[in-house]
Amino acid sequence: MKIGAFEELVLLAVGSLGEGAYGVAVKELLAEKTGKSTSIGALHSALYRLEDKGCLVSSEGGATNERGGRRKKYYTLTATGRNALIEANKLRLEFSKNITGLNLEMGE
Repeated sequence: MKIGAFEELVLLAVGSLGEGAYGVAVKELLAEKTGKSTSIGALHSALYRLEDKGCLVSSEGGATNERGGRRKKYYTLTATGRNALIEANKLRLEFSKNITGLNLEMGE
């Protein structure tokens, strides 16, 4: 399965956050790691697309007072999502082999 660059970052963030992966936490982690702000609308669109593709599953947490009684929607990486990340990484590594002096496998 092919995923876009932003979708890849969203999957990486969800996987990194584990059980704490919900919209705002994903948005904050993306901002921390990329140095770029993402609109919550763009993020939710990507989360819904990735769920439709089978890369993520969602579940609702308990309602909280801090959210006005609304529930948080938590996301979990699926096997399909993991495979999409593996494919994206393989593609990146394949391209990097053709760039003199760049060895992404070794983190250089």
